[in-house]
Amino acid sequence: MKKAYVVGTCDTKLEELVYVRDLIAARGIGTVLVDVGPRSDERGVDVRAEEVAAFHPQGVAAVRDVDDRGRAIAAMIDAFVRFVRSRDDVGGILGLGGSGGTALVTPGMRELPVGTPKLMVSTLASGDVAPYVGASDVTMMYSVTDVAGLNRISRRVLANAAHALAGMVAGGAAEPVDERPAIALTMFGVTTPCVERVTAELDADYDCLVFHATGTGGRSMEKLVDSGLVVGVIDVTTTEVCDHLFGGVLSAGEDRLGAFARKGVPYVGSCGALDMVNFGAVDSVPERHRGRNLYVHNPQVTLMRTTAAENREIGRWIARKLNRAVGPVRFLVPEGGVSAIDAPGKPFHDPVADAALFDALEAELAAGPSRQLIRSPKHINDPEFADQLVASFRELAPSPG
Repeated sequence: MKKAYVVGTCDTKLEELVYVRDLIAARGIGTVLVDVGPRSDERGVDVRAEEVAAFHPQGVAAVRDVDDRGRAIAAMIDAFVRFVRSRDDVGGILGLGGSGGTALVTPGMRELPVGTPKLMVSTLASGDVAPYVGASDVTMMYSVTDVAGLNRISRRVLANAAHALAGMVAGGAAEPVDERPAIALTMFGVTTPCVERVTAELDADYDCLVFHATGTGGRSMEKLVDSGLVVGVIDVTTTEVCDHLFGGVLSAGEDRLGAFARKGVPYVGSCGALDMVNFGAVDSVPERHRGRNLYVHNPQVTLMRTTAAENREIGRWIARKLNRAVGPVRFLVPEGGVSAIDAPGKPFHDPVADAALFDALEAELAAGPSRQLIRSPKHINDPEFADQLVASFRELAPSPG
């Protein structure tokens, strides 16, 4: 049976960890208390820190025989991630910690599939939690007081966390509302008409999961691919690549498009919003870019038009990534424009820059029966272009029946 894993540094948080462990157990849920303290030697736990450390590629010594605390924590993070991967009975994880404990536990949580309960009680949960949550469904709960002993506040907060995790583990997944296979799509405001038409055409056969291409959105979409939760992808909006290559604020990182090399799901992609790099408010744009073609999308978002040279680099980067995909690929090029503001009379209309992107994609993509680039004279938001995306997807995807 699946169990609730309670995780933290037992040399400093044992009292609190035992408290929540016992509350979960009282609800009839099996528990596993795991110690991830790099220097901890507690013995009254289910999995000792030394056992976790042994999962490090260089063994226990990589964690224990290190003088620097930061290096020891980094090594234990690696070990804990590998430990989590080795377990097949994790029904959920509850972690407790300050800055060190949060950094230790959440990477292991992120290894679990989307939907497996993950609850982190942390002193950092009222701030920027993006580094800890990442693209996963980690729930962060602010501890209010420090996780440093039991008191009238911490008992209530920790009890709420224990009962919450017990309920999630006991409740299991909700019954599916339909039997349609799920597919993933990526969208930005400037590609919305295209994605809305695609989803409308496929909705009868597929559960269409749309992700906002904000960096986290792309990572979340690919995590679902890695988790085997979608049967195909229509990656209309690959704009996060621009931010990754040229310092924008919405990068999905170097691994964008990596899931398709690993999993082989049918992939249909396009050039959505490859005409822009995203920054915050206009005064946050780096000084070196102040003379560029900038467009204030709203008071918090400023867009920078990509140049022909940048577009060539983007095209090569995407093509090289797609060349590694083990599944079928169709990449559609909208020669009429790649976003709502890349059209005649619009602020980012630049046919020369677009042509550099399209030509680089075509030159670099290793075309063949399973990997094709398809040029279209249409704009990305033209209904006919959406129809081409749908037709390409239906050609590659398994029949929903």
